[in-house]
Amino acid sequence: MSGSEEETYSIMFSSLRHPARRKILRMLSERTMTFSQMLEELAIPSSHLTYHLENLGELVLKDDNGKYKLSSFGNASVSMMKNAEEVPDAHTKRFSALPIRWKSLYGVFAVAIILMGSFAYLQYSSISKLAGDYNTLKSDYDNVRALNDRLLHWTPSGEQASNIINKVIQIDVSQYNAKITSSTAEVRDDLGGIIQEDFSYTLTNTQSKFELTLVFRDNHFEQFQLTQLEGAPNFPPIYTQPQPTDPLQATKALIQRYKTVMNDTYIDEAAKLLEASTNTGSDQTLGNTKLRLLSYGASAEALLMYTESGTDFESKCMSIRFENGIISKFSDDWFLYKVGSSQINISKDQAIAAAKEAVRTFSYNANGTQVSNLQALDTPVFAVLVSHTKEVNSLTLYPYWYVTLYLDRTYPGGINQISMGIWADTGAVENIQTK
Repeated sequence: MSGSEEETYSIMFSSLRHPARRKILRMLSERTMTFSQMLEELAIPSSHLTYHLENLGELVLKDDNGKYKLSSFGNASVSMMKNAEEVPDAHTKRFSALPIRWKSLYGVFAVAIILMGSFAYLQYSSISKLAGDYNTLKSDYDNVRALNDRLLHWTPSGEQASNIINKVIQIDVSQYNAKITSSTAEVRDDLGGIIQEDFSYTLTNTQSKFELTLVFRDNHFEQFQLTQLEGAPNFPPIYTQPQPTDPLQATKALIQRYKTVMNDTYIDEAAKLLEASTNTGSDQTLGNTKLRLLSYGASAEALLMYTESGTDFESKCMSIRFENGIISKFSDDWFLYKVGSSQINISKDQAIAAAKEAVRTFSYNANGTQVSNLQALDTPVFAVLVSHTKEVNSLTLYPYWYVTLYLDRTYPGGINQISMGIWADTGAVENIQTK
C-alpha cells in the first residue's frame, strides 16, 4: 500500500468518527451541494463547516460549478457506514419476520429463564442466610459457654467460686445463661480489717431463674446462698450429679466434696464425724467437732461447730441449710474465728447470781425519768453458755453466759425483763439490756 493510500484510509476512518462529517458524507451521497446548501442543512457556523470539509480531504471533491460531491473514497466510506449500521437492523428484521407462535415461544423461554434465575438466586440467598444464621447461633452458643466460664473465673476468688458452684454444690452451669449482676470488695473493720468479696450471679433458662450469692473473706470461701427468683420449687437447680434429699446424707456428701477443694484440716474431722453419724435427735461429737441437726417443717439445718471443754463455739462453725430438700445456704466461718480461751471458771448458778446482783444496782432512763431499784424474780431464769468476742471488731472468741431475768412487775417504759452477758472465765458483767 502506497503512502497516499494509507493517508486516504486514515482520513476515511478519522472522518467516520465525527457525526457531522458522517452527515456530510450521507448528504453528498444523495446529491451534489454548494457550501451554502450544506451550511443551511447542517445549521452550524461556516467556520465549522470549512474545518470539517478540510478534514474530509480526498473523500470530497469540488466540481467546476462550485458544488461538492463524493470521490470514490467518499462513496466507499458511505458504503462502510451503511454496512455497519445495517447489521443490527438485519437481526431485528430477522426476528420481526418470525411467525407469532415462534415469537411467543421465545418470550416464554425468556420468562422461564428469568424465573429460574430468580428462583436459583432466592435459593442461594436462603441457603446462605441459613448457613449464616447457623454460624451466628453456634458463635453465640460458644460465646455464652465461654462467657459462663469467664464469669466464674473473673475475680481473684473466681477459681474458688467455680469450684464451690461446680464441684461442691454441683450446679450444672452449662444448662443456664450465667450473668454476673454485682461484685463488691470492702475492708471489714468490724471483722478485724479482713477483705470481704461479694459476688452475685443469675442463672436463667426457660424453666427458672436463680440468684447465686458467694462471699469470700481474705480469699477464703465463707458463704454460698441460692435464691429462686422465677419458677416453682418443682423446677430445682439442674445438677451435674443426683443429690440426696435426706439432710444428713446430703450434708455428708457436701462436706466430702468440700474437702476435695479446700485444704483445711478441720474439714477432715467434720467428714469423719459425719461418716459415723446417724439420724438422731441428739448432738454427736468427735474431737472438737459437734454435729447438731435441726428440722422445722420443710426446712432443715446441719451445724458443724467447734466445741471445747463443754463450750460450743457456734460462731466458729460450718452450716448447711435446706429448703424443700435443696441446699439453699452453705457457710463456713470456722476458719475465721479463733478461740481465746475455753476455760469456764464461772458456773451457771454463779452467772445467774452475778446477773441478779447487777440488776440491783442497775438503772435506766424512761422518758426523762431515772428508774432504779429493780427486783428480779427467782424464776423463770434462762442462762445459756455461748461464745462471744471481748474486744470490738475482734475475731477471738471466749465462753460467755447469756442470762435473761424476769422482773417482779412492769417498770416505766414497759420493761419487765433484763438480759446481760457474764464472761465465763472472769465473771465480769457485760452488755445489760432492758426488754
